[in-house]
Amino acid sequence: MQKYKRIFTIVLDSLGIGNAKDAKAFDDEGADTLGHISETVEHLDIPNLRKLGMANLHVLRQVPPAEHPLGYRMRMNEESNGKDTMTGHWEMMGIRTEKPFVTFTEHGFPPELIAELEQRTGHKVIGNKSASGTEIIEELGEEEIATGNMIVYTSADSVLQICGNEETFGLEELYRCCEIARDITMRDEWRVGRVIARPYVGRKKGGFRRTSNRHDYALKPTGRTALNVLKDAGLDVISVGKIFDIFDGEGLTESNKSKSSVHGMEQTIEIANRDFEGLCFTNLVDFDALWGHRRNPGGYAEEIEKFDVKLGVLLQMLKEDDLLILTADHGNDPTYKGTDHTREQVPFLAYSPSMKAGGRLPEAETFGDIGATIVENFGLRMPEGTIGKSVLEKLV
Repeated sequence: MQKYKRIFTIVLDSLGIGNAKDAKAFDDEGADTLGHISETVEHLDIPNLRKLGMANLHVLRQVPPAEHPLGYRMRMNEESNGKDTMTGHWEMMGIRTEKPFVTFTEHGFPPELIAELEQRTGHKVIGNKSASGTEIIEELGEEEIATGNMIVYTSADSVLQICGNEETFGLEELYRCCEIARDITMRDEWRVGRVIARPYVGRKKGGFRRTSNRHDYALKPTGRTALNVLKDAGLDVISVGKIFDIFDGEGLTESNKSKSSVHGMEQTIEIANRDFEGLCFTNLVDFDALWGHRRNPGGYAEEIEKFDVKLGVLLQMLKEDDLLILTADHGNDPTYKGTDHTREQVPFLAYSPSMKAGGRLPEAETFGDIGATIVENFGLRMPEGTIGKSVLEKLV
């Protein structure tokens, strides 16, 4: 019997809670995104996360535990070999990734890759380093316009990004070059999760502006996921934020792009106003992109507080047959060394107005318990070969 008509799963991108059993293997011993933010900032006002049980799940210097938490809570371990966005999200929906996606954060892309990209596109590559997209356009945009060279850069994620000025480089030419880059990076040694076209306009420093014509060339999931099961059963599978890019549209019935994490929560709240049956799957990327990678615990804390305000609105809208799941896809401790993601456990907070009381659940061995729980709720079965065990019967 179906327990919940609508499930809202919200990923607070990179909000890890430390204590990964295999942190040493990833050179991340001691990383603790949420815990260290709480220790570093002077203030962390998160009343809604607190009442759901976040401070009961993880010790926070700024936030005392709730006396009677409303939600069910557990710590989740990642089974896959990796700590990137795609690996984490795919595992939530049942896929174990054996071979991690390649990153080129430290030294940029190898000369062999760049040489082939230049030969096949007809453009000389400039940049070729890990950088902020807006900063590298400011640095190299005028050179690209003057020479026809192509700005290529990466980040801490498994991505190859190409910037092109819409007025001089041309949008179609940018897309053509990205398609070539995607083909080149299908090889195992260069296999990045996404190639991203990053168009911009403007002619001089200070006047450059990225446009909405971004296009992602992502890898499709390596197998069927919980999303495919839901869609095939005729249920709504609505995405907000980066979810479409992460799954390359697989298993989705509707996609909504977000301008920010606050906007993503506003979209989720709007969707909660609708009558649908199935899953609303939201990714809130600003925690990671704006604050984690830039090692800014103060900005990260403020982003959590902004989320908490919107969470309060969403909680008021939930119906008796709604289920809310809050989680994360990896860590990105802004107090830790480097600018990379950190291998950490992630939170699982589940709440429905129909619950009698909250409680603590045993530690999960895989993020895949999320997808397994969602699929079982709708009386369906996970695809063969997927990972995860449902905790639906424990949510009472």
